[in-house]
Amino acid sequence: MSLVQAAGRPGIARRLASMCYESLLALAVLAVLLVLPHLILGAFAQRVASPRIIQAHGFLVLLIYFLWFWLHGGQTLAMKTWRIRLVSRDGLPLRPLQALLRYLLCWPSILLGGAGIAWALLDREGQFLHDRLAGTRLILA
Repeated sequence: MSLVQAAGRPGIARRLASMCYESLLALAVLAVLLVLPHLILGAFAQRVASPRIIQAHGFLVLLIYFLWFWLHGGQTLAMKTWRIRLVSRDGLPLRPLQALLRYLLCWPSILLGGAGIAWALLDREGQFLHDRLAGTRLILA
């Protein structure tokens, strides 16, 4: 029996609850590392950053947040709370390119009406589409 099989898979309700909690934490991170610097910059420079710069900044802030946690223990704060761990398909810690690929694939998976999330209802192992494509999986910690 592999490590992944022994650990078990979290159900879709647990994963969705973790995602909701994660969104609250991500909003807090964005408030501190995105909104606050742009407000301060705007106050001193009397200039507002373009929407593209703000979007790129937010994308990079979240990229760093998720990659840091996924590559250092496989769990974000929300994932620790819900006892979920992200591992590679064979149960090993993620490689940096694998974590980056998962992050990049999460965006269309969620933003296209949640199609990549709904994929879990059809997937034989109940995986989200971005996990299937990135070669990652969520297990119970």
